[in-house]
Amino acid sequence: MENVLRPLIVLGGSVVLTLLVGWLADQLLQRVDVRRPETPLWGMLRRCRLPLQTVLLTALLRGSYEQTQWRIIRDHEVGIGRALTVLLIGASAWLVVRIASAAVEATYARYAALTTDAARVRRVRTQVTLIMRIVTAVVGVVAVAAMLLTFPDFRAIGTSMLASAGIIGIVAGVAAQSTLSNMFAGFQIAFGDMVRIGDTVVVDGEWGVVEEVTLTFLTVRTWDERRLTMPVSYFTSKPFENWSRGGAQITGTVFFHLDHAAPVALMRERLRQLVEQSPVWDGRGWSLVVTDTTPSTMVVRAVVTAKDADDLWTLRCSVREELIAWLYARHPYALPRVATMPAPDRHDGGGTAARRDDG
Repeated sequence: MENVLRPLIVLGGSVVLTLLVGWLADQLLQRVDVRRPETPLWGMLRRCRLPLQTVLLTALLRGSYEQTQWRIIRDHEVGIGRALTVLLIGASAWLVVRIASAAVEATYARYAALTTDAARVRRVRTQVTLIMRIVTAVVGVVAVAAMLLTFPDFRAIGTSMLASAGIIGIVAGVAAQSTLSNMFAGFQIAFGDMVRIGDTVVVDGEWGVVEEVTLTFLTVRTWDERRLTMPVSYFTSKPFENWSRGGAQITGTVFFHLDHAAPVALMRERLRQLVEQSPVWDGRGWSLVVTDTTPSTMVVRAVVTAKDADDLWTLRCSVREELIAWLYARHPYALPRVATMPAPDRHDGGGTAARRDDG
């Protein structure tokens, strides 16, 4: 009877205690979250309940599994203890990452709620994303190293490898030169404020929005929903356009090739009406001037402004479409024309001269 009750008490007691502690921690965080609604930290910490219970259960089993006195456990005591230790290290790393993520996200959410500058919010968001990736990578490496140290064979191998660590480091540095340069470029982008998540950029002639920034690559979502994945070192070594730098507002142009008789003054008045009626015009400015002429046409440039690149694209297309339709309906003579003349008659002098030249 004791052989049955003892394992049930050890295993069942560990499970019950784990569930009880997890429930109490969740209730405590829930009450604190209700009393402190100004910060989302306590609500985010509730997501740590599962890794906390895993750590607690693993620790309880690691300390009491020998008390079950099962024969199978006695026969494999070392292996089971080592497996529980490895599991405890992994669960602890999981808990640390969850806690760090909750703290960082809560800080960012509070900062974003109190800051009206969208550019600063995007900059902090980029930095927070990279910081979390660094923390996750460091915790993962430390956890894996701690797991390996639980095996005596790996400790011996690690001790023997320390003597050649310098040579290995040099070889690894040369082999991973590209990866290391990308990592340093990632730090430079994150804390040098060169490009941020949500910025509108033009890279290799492609217009898009920065969607993701990591330590090694950067993803740009183009207007047609394609994703351009580029190494971050590209943005530190080559020029690119950042339309969100210094503010998201932007100025755009629309060009028209028209006849010299086009009513420029009336077009200017019509453009004023169009921008004032447009919901995407930000009210900063507009203009319409003649910028160039050719023997058959003149070039008219309309300038409009918008709060961001998306609204500017919509406004430019609307101005182009509305002005062309207005000219076609009200002033068709203003549209460019191709001068033509009838072909010479075969029986006139020109035809005779042509026939003589052919002869």
